[in-house]
Amino acid sequence: MKTFTETKKIGEHARVGVLHTRAGDVPTPTFMPDGTRGAVKGLTPEQVSDTGVGIVLANTYHLHLAPGEAVIKELGGLHAFANRKGPMLTDSGGFQVFSLGKHSKVTEEGVHFTDPVNGDKRFISPETSIQIQLDLGADMIVAFDHLVGLDDASPKTVRDAFDRTHRWLERCIVEFDRLTGDMEPSERPLLFGVVQGGLDLDLRRESLRIIQASSVDGIAIGGLSVGETRAEMKTVLEALAPLYDPLRPRFLLGVGTPEDLHIAVENGIDMLDCVLPTRNARHATVWTTGSEKMHLTNERFANDPSIIEEGCDCYTCANNFSKAFLRHQFKSGEPLAGTLASIHNLRHMLRICEQYRTKK
Repeated sequence: MKTFTETKKIGEHARVGVLHTRAGDVPTPTFMPDGTRGAVKGLTPEQVSDTGVGIVLANTYHLHLAPGEAVIKELGGLHAFANRKGPMLTDSGGFQVFSLGKHSKVTEEGVHFTDPVNGDKRFISPETSIQIQLDLGADMIVAFDHLVGLDDASPKTVRDAFDRTHRWLERCIVEFDRLTGDMEPSERPLLFGVVQGGLDLDLRRESLRIIQASSVDGIAIGGLSVGETRAEMKTVLEALAPLYDPLRPRFLLGVGTPEDLHIAVENGIDMLDCVLPTRNARHATVWTTGSEKMHLTNERFANDPSIIEEGCDCYTCANNFSKAFLRHQFKSGEPLAGTLASIHNLRHMLRICEQYRTKK
C-alpha cells in the first residue's frame, strides 16, 4: 500500500502531500493534538475535527495502564472507544517510560518500571509495545525506542541508546510482521521507525539511513523536545532534511509551538504532535499570528471587548467570545475557558498548516 504522495515542493525541503492510512487520507503538513488517554482534554471529537485536525494521537503507555488494551479491544478498538471517526496514531510509550527517570530501568529485553498510580511492577518490550498498539487499533503505530535526555547525554550513553533503538526496531518489525501478516495491505496500520542519536549529527544521519533501509512505512524523529534549545533542534532537522525518502511520511515527535511548526515544515517534516497547544490553552495562554503569546488572565483584558485574533475563523473567535469574557471564565475557574482557548490554539496550528498547503 502506498503510504504517502508528495504533491508539490514549496521550498528547498518543505513539501505538500497526502498521507494514506486505512482510516482515510490526510493532507500534509498537519498538526496532531495529543489525546493522551484517548481524547483531547476538554474537547469533544466534533470540536477537535472542526478545528481541521486530521489525526489524533493517543498514548500507549497511559492506555496500557488504564483501562488497558484488552478492555479497549473488547469495546471495538480506539475509534469506537473514543468515538473518533478519523485516523488515529499511537506512540510507542518510550517517551513516557523515559520521563519516569529513576522509576524505570532499561535492559536489552525492554524497560522495567513502576506503575506511578499503584506501585505495580510493569514491563514493556519492543514486542509488547507493538502488541499493545495493535490491540488498541491505531492506524499508525511507532516502534519502541530508547530515548535519553540531555542530562544523561554522554557520548557513550547516546551511542548505547542509538544502537539499542535499532536492535529494538528489528524486533518491532518482526513482531509487527508476525501479527499483521494475514492482513491485506490496505488493512494494515502504518509502522514508523524512530530516528535517534541525540545532538550528534553523524549518529542522526546514520540512524535515518538504517531506518530507511528497513521495511517501515514512515520515519519518526524522536529524542527532541527533551531540553535542547530551539537552535539545537533546528540544527538536527537541517542535517536530516536532504536525506529523506520522498515516498515515506516524516513525523516529528512531541514538538508543537507555532515557531517549531515553521522550523519543522521548512525542513521537510509532514506531521507533528504535541500537548502544548491544548495544555497552554488550559492555562490561559493562546497564540496569534506572528506567534505572539497572549495570557488571557492579564489584568489588561478585564474590559477588553475584542476577540483573540481578528480574521481567525475558529469557533471561539468567529462567535465573538471577548477577551474580557474569557478572562472572567479563567479567573472563575470555569472549564469552558480552557475549551474555548484550546479550540483557538488548535485552529491556529492547523491554519498554519493550511497556509503551507495552499502556498504557491
